[in-house]
Amino acid sequence: MKRRDFLKVSAAGAAATAVASPAIAQSSPEVKWRLTSSFPKSLDTIYGGAEQVAKYVAEMTDNKFQIQVFAAGEVVPGLQALDATSNGTVEMSHTVSYYYVGKDPTFAIYASVPFGLNARQQNSWWYQGGGAELGNEFFKKSNVIGFPCGNTGTQMGGWFRKEIKTVADLSGLKFRIGGIAGQVLQKVGVVPQQLAGGDIYPALEKGTIDAAEWVGPYDDEKLGFAKVAKYYYYPGFWEGGPMVHAFANLDKWNALPKSYQAILTNATANANSWMAARYDMQNPAALKRLVAGGTQLRPFTNEVLEACLKATNELWAEISAKNPDFKKSIDAMQAYRSDEYLWWQVAEYTYDSFMIRSRTRG
Repeated sequence: MKRRDFLKVSAAGAAATAVASPAIAQSSPEVKWRLTSSFPKSLDTIYGGAEQVAKYVAEMTDNKFQIQVFAAGEVVPGLQALDATSNGTVEMSHTVSYYYVGKDPTFAIYASVPFGLNARQQNSWWYQGGGAELGNEFFKKSNVIGFPCGNTGTQMGGWFRKEIKTVADLSGLKFRIGGIAGQVLQKVGVVPQQLAGGDIYPALEKGTIDAAEWVGPYDDEKLGFAKVAKYYYYPGFWEGGPMVHAFANLDKWNALPKSYQAILTNATANANSWMAARYDMQNPAALKRLVAGGTQLRPFTNEVLEACLKATNELWAEISAKNPDFKKSIDAMQAYRSDEYLWWQVAEYTYDSFMIRSRTRG
């Protein structure tokens, strides 16, 4: 190659490099977000989902995209996490959408509603069955976009100071349960009580309330409920597979580079799997410890479950008659649930039932 030609090629290469470097830098900018959680740090698994997101995002961007996680109350109270994201106080939140049924009951459907979907079905509906499109169409009205970011699996039915054998036993029962599940139980005689997690133990201890639900064995053990209520009921039919969401402010989300959007989407999906797997690992040992300590496990009777299912269907009809968003979402969810359980009864239920019987036989 002639020296003149070589210099031309070198100059062209240098120019290309000069153009390419800023382009790469621009596609990976320094971004710092704040995320407010609805949960305290002491509940390490459900709170930990947000920490997992921050960890994944930082590692996948060489720390160029950083998300700082704040526990409930450090920036805003836990039940204001969505509002803080919507109005731009923070860029992101980690919360459960059914906390916001006071704004619109439709929020509950994308987390969990009584007699709704189990955890796998909730994921299936969101990722493959149109739930994401419906959910984010609704969430857009609050200027946020949602991503699945955890699941506890089917929760327990709560701690009771007395046995619940019939529907009549629910009459006048002061039960710490809120949101749309509280509205269902109110129809069968329960007096719902809205209490923050830290207020439940003293209320049970003093007899201010008769019963309380939280999550499941691992978290409930941490909160000490077994010391003040003897009977532990199952299942928590109002939370068959509650999905925890990460919400991002829509304007901030749209301003992210496409690569960062993809990274954040995948980080939340990883955290979604992480939380469910961790609860499945932690709950069996916690339940063994609780029972060994004197906790009395009790199933809700079919009479109670049937009465609550009837009350649930009545409530859905009432809300649907005046809320088009709710009707659109609940109809879609119920149709999906029907097909899922058609399949579930063939393989999953049959297999699990056999294995459970086999285990109890030793």
